[in-house]
Amino acid sequence: MDLTGPPAVPSRGHRTLVRMAPLIGISGYVELARWGPWDRESTVLPQVYVTAVHAAGGRAVVIPPFPEHVAELVARLDGLILAGGSDLDPALYGAEPDPRTTGIRPARDAGEVALLRAAIAVDLPTLGICRGMQLMSACAGGTLVQHLESEAHRGTEPGVYVRHEISTVPGTRLAGIIGERCEVPSYHHQGVADAGTLTVSAYAFDGGIEGVEDPSARFRLGVLWHPEQGTDPRLFEALLGA
Repeated sequence: MDLTGPPAVPSRGHRTLVRMAPLIGISGYVELARWGPWDRESTVLPQVYVTAVHAAGGRAVVIPPFPEHVAELVARLDGLILAGGSDLDPALYGAEPDPRTTGIRPARDAGEVALLRAAIAVDLPTLGICRGMQLMSACAGGTLVQHLESEAHRGTEPGVYVRHEISTVPGTRLAGIIGERCEVPSYHHQGVADAGTLTVSAYAFDGGIEGVEDPSARFRLGVLWHPEQGTDPRLFEALLGA
């Protein structure tokens, strides 16, 4: 074989087009992390989010929480996931903090608000999970319930997910994806009191808002539960399909 000449260029009729997997950005956050001899601030995200995206046929990219240059970043993505995590700053929806609102991360709030607004501006398919749904609601003019008394949403053990039933609203996009009702993995102590300009698409067993969406968007949907902790891939498949 002659390796010195120019590379052969396939003819138009024989050229193979390779379809890239959808590139899905997932919002990460900064926390103290420990590994090996290291103990320092790190950009982190539970691996289950990445695994869920890859299992659905996408390629995940973790996004650090910085508000700068988000428009350029969003232009490179095919979809966005706003991940779960700590409580939002109540100032985002014009409220005073409840004593049980804890772990506020102003830098994360600023980065994710900018990211969401940039995604809305170009109608980027977006899935909000738990805190992500709460952020979507706050940015749509809604408000949060800063503490849910029922332990049925989070259990009694820290970090342990519980399961409860939700019912979808007929005719919504969420209903078309997961059906009329299903059992979901849950861990949260805050909820959505008012979804603002978003449409409510699901309710919990106690009447609390569990799903929101924007019918005018290509795909902009939020759920209060944690689908990445379960075995149902349909929400991730729907995001990639969009």
